[in-house]
Amino acid sequence: MKTSNRYIPLLMAVSVVCGVIIGNIFANHFSGNRLNIIKSGSSRLSNLLTIIENQYVDPVNTDSLVEIAMPKILASLDPHSVYISAKDMQAANDDLKGSFSGVGIEFTIREDTLHVQNVIKNGPAERAGVLAGDKIVAIDGKPFVGKDATNEQAMKKLKGPKDTKVTIGVIRYGSKKMKSITITRGEIPQKSITATYMIDENTGYIKIQKFAETTYSELLVALVTLAQQNFTNLVIDLRDNNGGYLERAVQISNEFLPKNKLIVYTQGNKSPRQDYRSDGHGTYQDLPLVVLINEGSASAAEIFAGAMQDNDRATIIGRRSFGKGLVQQQIEFPDHSLIRLTIARYYTPSGRCIQKPYFAGDTEGYDKDLLDRYQHGEFFSQDSIKHTGPAYHTANGRTVYGGGGITPDIFVPEDTTDMTSYYKQAAMSGLILQFAYTYTDDNRLKLNNFKEMTQLADYLSKQNIVDKFATYADNHGLKRRNLMIQRSHKLLYRYINSRIIYNMLDEQAWHEFMNHDDPAIQQALRIFKEGKAFPKAEFKRKK
Repeated sequence: MKTSNRYIPLLMAVSVVCGVIIGNIFANHFSGNRLNIIKSGSSRLSNLLTIIENQYVDPVNTDSLVEIAMPKILASLDPHSVYISAKDMQAANDDLKGSFSGVGIEFTIREDTLHVQNVIKNGPAERAGVLAGDKIVAIDGKPFVGKDATNEQAMKKLKGPKDTKVTIGVIRYGSKKMKSITITRGEIPQKSITATYMIDENTGYIKIQKFAETTYSELLVALVTLAQQNFTNLVIDLRDNNGGYLERAVQISNEFLPKNKLIVYTQGNKSPRQDYRSDGHGTYQDLPLVVLINEGSASAAEIFAGAMQDNDRATIIGRRSFGKGLVQQQIEFPDHSLIRLTIARYYTPSGRCIQKPYFAGDTEGYDKDLLDRYQHGEFFSQDSIKHTGPAYHTANGRTVYGGGGITPDIFVPEDTTDMTSYYKQAAMSGLILQFAYTYTDDNRLKLNNFKEMTQLADYLSKQNIVDKFATYADNHGLKRRNLMIQRSHKLLYRYINSRIIYNMLDEQAWHEFMNHDDPAIQQALRIFKEGKAFPKAEFKRKK
């Protein structure tokens, strides 16, 4: 009991101490972000901090208290206000920048070992001789296996300033001897548009993975590429796009809307309403358009989808989006840590806020919302969607709903018809990825002959890949279940072959393969054929 009592003053003081520190930093250190949030009570809080520092029984590390308390303080406001420490700031910002400095590999950690999943073409690692499937077991002369082999540590050791060197020890498939490879780090471009191609002779496809700094310029290049192939319809795929910069969503929306159309507006307690409207300079204002979304589409992706839906500019196909309608402002502290503070909500043109409900401080309930939606049956039936907000109306008078994401015009359920426990175990255990790496390495010389997705896919279709996987899995602890394998044959075939195609070609080839028989893509093609890409007032939702 005495040990517990010893820390009670610290626990009681944590929040007020952090309030003082945050307030002082805001007030004194931010040009353009000077926030006067401490008023009459500031002297008492300052005095309390001084008393703790001067009179507490043990030395107090204020910085460490702040690191612990700040995330909890911000989490008590809403699910998206966050604190990012100085050591994590670079990684947090890199994701939305156009490039970072590193070695140029994609990796996964399996069985306490770093496996190279893919090598970025023309990147430092490829030039140094690293291959997909390599196991990195040492970095700069020190073993990198076991509990120390984490994603965080791998990123920390492999990233670094441009033109610096890092030496890795790799074990290649078929060899037990470690090979040392020295890589000179360089700028690694991060594409936010991961696929641009023609689905058929009329329909272009663009996959936007995130709304980053370079997304708008990437989109313009993608549109020019499709224009050279005479596209007359367009599918923009925002599935599993978790958002990014609001400004990029606005710029991209502008390309497809006539002049003076409301794209989005933001408003908060201390943030007056700000409207974002189209300027009429968009090049593709009359192009038939379909937007694909799912439960992983959030934030800026929902801004774009909501703008297209509320202006009756595109047909939205898929499943209800995530429901993030809160806008964050990033504010950096002098030590380079930062907070992303929610300052406003965003609203679609019809006036709906698509932020799903939350209770302040209940991050656990908020995080499991998608699981609850899945268990409730929402991924399989549009009738299971629970709208918590009122009904709104688009420009053409169609009914849309707020209070929890964008509900598509055409619902596409998740297909679990062929799902079996065998397939789930094969996928979740990593055996499919392991087999794909192994098969790729064993057959790399032969697979190098195929430069196009269709050629490689056709070759793989004749190699009895699923049966070879079942034998491999049986030898690695997953007992062969012939009836389940037969039932899940299509799922296994798509997953395994897609990973081999990804290993040998690139992400665009992966998308082309996966989209070949994708139900949402098929619905989009039907919409174009029926001339319904511009929804009308009498447009009916179809299941």
